[in-house]
Amino acid sequence: MSVTDFLAYLEVERRVSAHTLDAYRRDLTALSEWANAQGIADLADVHAEQLRTFVAAEHRRGLSPKSLQRRLSACRSFYQWLLKHGRIAASPAAVLRAPKAPRKLPQVLDADEAVRLVEVSTDAPLGLRDRALLELFYSSGLRLSELCALRWRDLDLVGGFVTVLGKGGKERKVPVGSHARNALLEWRQERPAGNDAHIFPGRGEGPISQRAVQIRIKQLAQRQGLFKHVHPHMLRHSFASHILESSGDLRGVQELLGHADIATTQIYTHLDFQHLAKVYDAAHPRAKRKGRNP
Repeated sequence: MSVTDFLAYLEVERRVSAHTLDAYRRDLTALSEWANAQGIADLADVHAEQLRTFVAAEHRRGLSPKSLQRRLSACRSFYQWLLKHGRIAASPAAVLRAPKAPRKLPQVLDADEAVRLVEVSTDAPLGLRDRALLELFYSSGLRLSELCALRWRDLDLVGGFVTVLGKGGKERKVPVGSHARNALLEWRQERPAGNDAHIFPGRGEGPISQRAVQIRIKQLAQRQGLFKHVHPHMLRHSFASHILESSGDLRGVQELLGHADIATTQIYTHLDFQHLAKVYDAAHPRAKRKGRNP
């Protein structure tokens, strides 16, 4: 059982995304090349101390803590797979820990900026499509890959929800707000299509490409006078931050985003605290320290 077999398992049985598959391939290729240089022909023969040496060598080579975490995560998954199939007696990765990486808070649009972005002119070429795309992104907090893959059959405009296939092939239903529903209706009226058609088609019969959406959103943000680095995931971050800010329901936001682990969602609690800190600084008579008399 080889790395190639493991990657095939991830692609066919686990149905991981192409991006995730490429990351696993790079990480395990790095491990294989290091093992070969050490005279270790079979990765199943690597023990914990050798794997620790590999991680240390990658760190000396200049890999960031975040990259090391991902590399070690790939190793854990691979050795857990070998353990499950009886190829090894214990995982050498089980006891290893990568250095902690500082967690960057995601950039978000405030509510006014988000509204300004989604309210693009529908008179421009592809204006109705652009409005529908932006409204749906911000209304439902979809991942870029989820939005590109959507077909009209996935959308229930009467019930007000969309069914998406998220990471790991997990299906979830997400509400679609009234503004997004109206924009989608107008877009479909301009370009009638069957239920099996992609909501946002690209060239030919396929869906719009993720790269095309990224470029278009950047252009639209500049057109609307937003000179931040606006990208699709920023709309997802903004959706989550604004929902949590208003509701305080972390579990609900987790379900809406399709996060398997609530720890992934908890980063938005830090964003919410930043908002509260700004409110405090602006409102509390003794919050401002500079420029005040004792």
